Amino acid sequence: MLTGCTFVALVATGPGTDSAWNKAATIGVGAFCALILWRLGQVRATATPDHLTVHNIVFTRRLDWPQVVSVRFGPGDPWVRLDLSDGKALAVMGIQRADGARRSESEAARLAALVAAHGEAHED
Repeated sequence: MLTGCTFVALVATGPGTDSAWNKAATIGVGAFCALILWRLGQVRATATPDHLTVHNIVFTRRLDWPQVVSVRFGPGDPWVRLDLSDGKALAVMGIQRADGARRSESEAARLAALVAAHGEAHED
C-alpha cells in the first residue's frame, strides 16, 4: 500500500501533481492505510498460564485470569465479548464470526474453557 502510493506520488503527471504537498499527501494516505492494515493484522488474543492479552485495533489489554468472569458469543455478535470483574465488557476482535461460524464458535468455546480453568475457582 505504502509502496504503491509512493510510486504514484513520484511518477504521476498532470496538472497539480508535481507539487510537494500533493506528493506528501499521497504518501501520507498510503502510510495511514498501511498502518490500519497492519493493526488489523495484529488483532489477536494470547493466553498464557498467568494472563490473557487481547490485542484489538487500537488498544492492547492484559487481563489476569480472575478478571475475566465469562465469555459471550451470541448468534448476532460480530466477535467474542468478555465480561470482566469490574462490570465492563471487552471485545476480543481476534475471534470474529467473519472467520466462519464453525471456527469462531470453536475458538470461543476454547477461550471459555481457558477462563473456566484459570479463573477464580482455579487452585494451583
